[in-house]
Amino acid sequence: MSPGHSKDQSSAQLSGQVAVVTGAGRGIGAAVAIRLAQLGAQVVLCGRKRTPLEATSKAIKGDGNHASIMECDVSDLRSVQLLSSTFEHSFGRLDILVNNAGIIGSQGPLHELSPDTWDDIFNTNLRGVYYMIRSLAPIMIRAHTGHIINISSLAGKNPVPNLAAYSASKWGLNGLSYSVAEELRGSGIRVSVICPGSVNTDFSPHVGKNTDKMLQPADIAHAVEMVVTQAAQSFMSEILLRPTQKP
Repeated sequence: MSPGHSKDQSSAQLSGQVAVVTGAGRGIGAAVAIRLAQLGAQVVLCGRKRTPLEATSKAIKGDGNHASIMECDVSDLRSVQLLSSTFEHSFGRLDILVNNAGIIGSQGPLHELSPDTWDDIFNTNLRGVYYMIRSLAPIMIRAHTGHIINISSLAGKNPVPNLAAYSASKWGLNGLSYSVAEELRGSGIRVSVICPGSVNTDFSPHVGKNTDKMLQPADIAHAVEMVVTQAAQSFMSEILLRPTQKP
């Protein structure tokens, strides 16, 4: 269980709610899934590979909380559609969707980037979010409630040399998030985007950085917690997360 949180303190807030977290096998996605489960949600763990998802599920169930696994490749429309139909049949409701799955791709100047790598980055980081919202938002619309939280990056706010494709995908994700928030707020759905700086995970390079000073996955999980426990009359449309000290 995360430091500073007891099950008694946390478990009631999201009781009865169902959450879907993509990229839930490790890093930010695993931390977010574990925290939502501690808050009482039934969490559906999504990812391309089952083994990492099983590790997250084990951690959640070890705390006495609830998790299910559904393998899904967010860059594949058929895979997402299968997830959606299976999910709706199994749960019938969706309260929280966390679009976390993402890739960085290779570093280097844009003119040296292969078209296949460009496609992989955009298909996961941007197209995948579109597929998930397209397939799962209708469940929320029918219920007139829900949270959609897109995990972006400060690379979507600031120029990052040698990561142009990744940065562009996150700028696109931010724009998508702002627009979808306006489209869905009339349906009672709150759409938020969280933009962290470098996070201490296996996902991002840490050459020359002090990992103790970097953001940790739990920091992003805490931001998600703030979003989903916000009072009904308001929502946090955007959160920028930076480390207190530069690593």
